[in-house]
Amino acid sequence: MYVIAILRYREPLEKVLPTVERHRAYLGTLRDRGILLVSGPLDPRYGGALLLRVPDGTGLEELDRIRDQDPFVIERLAQYEIMPWAPTNGKDKLDLL
Repeated sequence: MYVIAILRYREPLEKVLPTVERHRAYLGTLRDRGILLVSGPLDPRYGGALLLRVPDGTGLEELDRIRDQDPFVIERLAQYEIMPWAPTNGKDKLDLL
């Protein structure tokens, strides 16, 4: 199952920036586990987006755990909008990632 996560900063960027490296390190652990496919900031920089791949049947509780371990969430700097996604056009190429 694929998941799109949109992060929206809850604080001005200057308050978010000191935590960016810890956030990126956390995302690195998700990437190493095969969960994170791609991520990056939005433009203009008021948040970011993640594309995740989790096992089929993954419940919202597990997605909440992924969200809740992000330093941005722990420090109340960003909120997530988590959207399970069922791609069709191009899914075969996405599955190769």
